[in-house]
Formats: sequence, C-alpha cells, structure tokens
Amino acid sequence: MDDLYSAKWLAEKIGDRSIRGIALETSALIRAGVLPVGTRLPSIRDLAYELEISPATLSEAWADLRRHKVITGRGRNGTWVSGDRFVAKPERFASAGNYGPNALDLTLAVPDPSLLPPLAQALTHAATVEKLNDYERVRIIPELHEAALARWAYEPEAFLVTNGGYNAVYTAIRALVSPGSAVAIENPTAMRLLDILEDFGVKIIPVLCDEHGPTPQSLHAALQQRPTAFLFQPRLHSVTGQTVSPDRLAELGDILAGTETLIIEDDGLGDIAGIPTQSLGGRFPERTIHIVSYSKTLGPDLRLAVLSSSASIVEQIQSYRAFSAGWTSRVLQSATAWLLREPHSFDMVAKARAIYQQRRDGLAEALNCRGVPVSAGSGLCLWLPVASEGFATVTLAARNIAINPGRKFSLLPGDYIRVATSMLGEDKWDSVADAIALASTV
Repeated sequence: MDDLYSAKWLAEKIGDRSIRGIALETSALIRAGVLPVGTRLPSIRDLAYELEISPATLSEAWADLRRHKVITGRGRNGTWVSGDRFVAKPERFASAGNYGPNALDLTLAVPDPSLLPPLAQALTHAATVEKLNDYERVRIIPELHEAALARWAYEPEAFLVTNGGYNAVYTAIRALVSPGSAVAIENPTAMRLLDILEDFGVKIIPVLCDEHGPTPQSLHAALQQRPTAFLFQPRLHSVTGQTVSPDRLAELGDILAGTETLIIEDDGLGDIAGIPTQSLGGRFPERTIHIVSYSKTLGPDLRLAVLSSSASIVEQIQSYRAFSAGWTSRVLQSATAWLLREPHSFDMVAKARAIYQQRRDGLAEALNCRGVPVSAGSGLCLWLPVASEGFATVTLAARNIAINPGRKFSLLPGDYIRVATSMLGEDKWDSVADAIALASTV
C-alpha cells in the first residue's frame, strides 16, 4: 500500500478509539477528501494494531460505515472508500420501509390532519401581510413576534423564525458548533436529531433519561467531556412520551451553571404537551436556544418554528442562514400569528391533545391487560421494551404492522420498539395489542 494511506498514517488521524469515534472520524476524513473515493484502506489487523484496539472493535466501526455505504468490500479483497462521491442523507429517517397497501403503518408519529386547525382564514389574512414579496430578510414579522412572545416560556432578547423545528436545530448546529467537537444529547431522542449530528460529524455523547427527563448524574458525566452543546426536549419527549418535571429542569440548570455549554431546547411537540412551556432561557439567556415548532399543533405545511436566544447568537444563526433561504415566508409567518391569536385554533389543539391521549392510553391499557407493561405518558407514540428488537419488528411485519425499531432513536444498546398512536383508532387497539404481546417475547 502507498505510505500516504498506511495504517500508521490513518491511525494518527483518528483520536477517538471507540467504535463510534472511529466511524465518525473516518467518515469525516472521507467527506473532506483526505481519504479520496477509491482509496484502499489498511487491513483490519494492521490498523487495529496501530490504534491499539482489538480487531473486533475496528470491525464494528467498519460495519457501521458499510451500512452507510461509505466503504465497501471486506476480507482478502480489501476495503475501499466507495461510490462516485460522498452523498449525505439522513440514514435513520430515510430508512423507512415501503409497506404494502394493506399494512398498518405505525412508524410515523405525526398529527392527525383531521385534528389540525383549518388554514383558509389564516391564509386569507396572511395575503395582506405588510411588505409582501419584499426581499428584505426579516427575522420575524411584528405580529408573529407579539403572538409568540405572549406564549413564550421566558422573555428573550431576540427571536428568529425558521422553516420548521429541525431546520432550526440544523441551522443552529451548523452556525455554532465546530465539526469534530462534542454534543451531548438525551438518549433516546428523535432520529432526525441524530441524523443532523451524525451528518455533521460531531462526537455524540448520550445522556440517560428516566421518567422525569435527562438524569442529573448522566448529564454531569457527559459535561466532563466538555461538549459544545447540550440538546434536549424541555417539555414533552417525542419518543418516550415522558415530560420533564420542573424540579428536574432546575436540577439540570444547576449542573449546567458551572459550564459554558450551549443549551439547545427543542420543543417539537409544542402544546400537545399537557404542561406549560418551560425553559432554561430565563436562567441562562446568553447561551440558551429555545425552539418551538408549530408543525404538530397548527400544521406541518406551515413549515414554521420560532427560536429565541441572545441577540448575538441569533445574529450568528441568521448570518449562516443568509447563505440559503435568508428568511421564512411572511405569508406563513402571518398565518401562524393569526392562528396563535385565534381562540378557536387553540380549542382545537386542546381537543386534539385529549384525543391523542385517549388513543395512546387505549393501546397502553390493551397492552397492560396482555401483560405488556407500559409507562404512563402522553404524546403521539409508545416506547416499549421488548425481548428482541429484531424479532419484534419481523413478527409485527408478518402481521402487516409496521413500527420503528428502537435503534433508530438510540445510541446505546437495548431492545425497544416505537409505536405511533396518533392515528390509531379504537377499532385497532386489541389487534395491535395482540400482535405486540406476541412480538414482545421470544
């Protein structure tokens, strides 16, 4: 092999010798062109020796890169950087199956369209928004500023509108976090958040959660690695259905108080949560980024979220954003403002919240009756431990029920499935519970 890409050369480029660290740092070298497409990689034995790790550890890292089609080949034929070019895509989110027409798809924890407020009047109002079709890059229009502030968890220094909650997280990460640095995130978490972090090539530090939110002990341990940011859901957890208690939020604040870590709060479910808005922004206004998405409550086609932070952080995010869209449609901002002011729209949100709770509780009760324990919670899905994630997924698929395996939402080993309940009618509770009960045991 050419000395340029020898085992010793590559080992010197990899600082994190864990399975995940090796995969992320090798992927970053390929993205940057340091390891060009077509490069033959060192043998597992030689590279493991230089890294001072076991060949099994390196094999696991290489297997992860093969799953993402970053490298190809194995054995005596060697391993190569694959493809004509490196194409980034959200692997976790993009790995959904193509289910047949008769399948019951319980993979998407999304709002029921019939429970969303109608948009006709809101859009009619929005057509009269001031400076319509002007190219001024407005961060937030005055009426949305006023409407959002009336319901905000604290009084921030600055607001910025983005094209949805994940767009807000993506833009904030790109603007404020350096590639190769560390980010702490609750585990499990939304798969889209993991996709964003994995694509950017940061070191991801999982923070364990219990029924009250991220645990103080785990966050404290994560902060010893000096992450640039801590990303978490400050109200209702989109995967587990657990809510962060005010006492737990205060404990997390106590731990973060002695650091300079950015705090990114992703309130993606908004008022589907049954508790009031809450944030660490009032305590740490200079480094908290609080994001509220309106997709789940007012409509996904609004593609709108609002974030708050210090003026300097908002300026940094907006400066990065200026390379692309630059601003979010005034029409969509005005329509959202109208809905936020309209009492009837929030009556509908309250009704939807109650129906989602009924659907979640209905399946949970049916499972409890079949000996499958389910934790209390709310939101749009159930997070269930199973004996074998693979067995559960295949068993349910054989019964035309599609669910998400837990590995899409987690960085740590474990066997779970996530079952969306937001559009699961009462007539399906028993049949789905029967299938899950069968799938939960081996």
